[in-house]
Amino acid sequence: MKDGQKLLAAFGKLRPRDVYFRTHNLLNTGDCTPALKWGSTDAYREDAHGNPIYDWKILDGIFDSYLERAVRPYVQIGFMPQALSSRPEPYRHEWRPGLPYDRIFTGWAYPPKDYAKWGELAYQWAKHCVERYGKSEVEFWFWETWNEANIGYWCGTPQEFYRLHDYALAGVRLALPTARVGGPECAGSGGRWTRDFFAHCLRGTNYATGRIGTALDFVSFHAKGAPVYTNDHVRMGLANQLRTIDEGFRLVASFPELKHTPIVIGESDPEGCAACRGLSFSYRNGTMYSSYIAASFVRKHDLADRAGVNFTGALTWAFTFEDQTYFAGFRQLASCGLPLPVFNVLRLFSLMNGLRITAESDAAVPLDKILGRGVREKPDVGAFASLESNKVCVLVWYYHDDDVPGPDAAVELTVAGLPVGASDAKLTHYRVDEHHSNAYDEWRRLGSPDAPNERQYRQLQEASNLAKLTGAPDGASVVNGATVLHFTLPRQAVSLVMAEW
Repeated sequence: MKDGQKLLAAFGKLRPRDVYFRTHNLLNTGDCTPALKWGSTDAYREDAHGNPIYDWKILDGIFDSYLERAVRPYVQIGFMPQALSSRPEPYRHEWRPGLPYDRIFTGWAYPPKDYAKWGELAYQWAKHCVERYGKSEVEFWFWETWNEANIGYWCGTPQEFYRLHDYALAGVRLALPTARVGGPECAGSGGRWTRDFFAHCLRGTNYATGRIGTALDFVSFHAKGAPVYTNDHVRMGLANQLRTIDEGFRLVASFPELKHTPIVIGESDPEGCAACRGLSFSYRNGTMYSSYIAASFVRKHDLADRAGVNFTGALTWAFTFEDQTYFAGFRQLASCGLPLPVFNVLRLFSLMNGLRITAESDAAVPLDKILGRGVREKPDVGAFASLESNKVCVLVWYYHDDDVPGPDAAVELTVAGLPVGASDAKLTHYRVDEHHSNAYDEWRRLGSPDAPNERQYRQLQEASNLAKLTGAPDGASVVNGATVLHFTLPRQAVSLVMAEW
């Protein structure tokens, strides 16, 4: 769809062929029209004699859209086609926002009636992908089975999930022995459920092959925050998300065989319901969301260092909801073709290359305090830095869990350790705040029009671009290998200062 294609292209420009996209419902049966919490491709049917019929048209269109825009698939093998489901009726759910969420768990969430056919479906799909895109491309993809099988998304037993997983990944590996496979994409750290899953994969008998073990080239779990609406404002739950990540990292580290295995946080978000709307989700359009992502993502790296694990990346359950009203309040990265402030923070991260270097702030909230209480007292003004050749990038954020006004922060940024021979540094200062890189607040300044006219839409497009801080200096002197920059950072703002010499 039009806005989806536009946003995919923006993803590809962040870091070509190093951004991955994970999609639900890739194997669902249906008429292929989209809806909230639903999708279908009609990839698998059976004839009157029970023989498989494969149709890759829609799946090819999805993956083509990614790859043509330098984005790669993070392939979710799911959910259950109607012809394979052990409980095929009812199949498509009738959930809508406001109704009990468990209404979505219909025939697509059940185990297959025939595991051999399920494994063959995975084999045929992976084989088709290798033939269409080439072995050297598909080797870069991630392949995982299902979504959050430790909660209602799986209407079977844990042992039935192991069997589903084993057959699916055996099929993928049969088509491409070098495919990168893993899981389990559980809700939260998964606790005992995840421990049992890892034990099965590492030491149990594979249901599909009969041999010991199921390949785990990467492991994955999900982590969410817990915002509430209180005293007429949103209060974020950063501590909840970081505690879950800490639990997940430590759980993986408790298995010696997984100590160095890449970890992907398959859904990493401020809360759990992307398709929900309401006062407690109103923060998503503006700088509350963008500053939260800046403050939280850096702490993921810190927690990985503590646990001694190989944190590879994180995904967000957010994209764009097509043909909705402007800034409707879903958890999305763009609205009506307009990137939101949170997407511009991703743009800032994409500009940071090379090695992470030490960045200290006397106004940052210590990690242990965030894990215990969140950012509920003094605000968190922190920094994250990278070094690449002759360029240092410093990301600085101003975050608080409570979405209320507060005073600006006066920042003195010192970059030390520059070459002694350097006499000056070229500076570039990008900013995400109320007046920079922010289509939502620009829309509000226009009077929140329901249908912006052509002139207004051009104005919103300009406001949605990543912006440089107005009036920021473009150079600074270097004295004894150090340069100092002073600037003001509003509450919920994020800056990226780039110094080159």
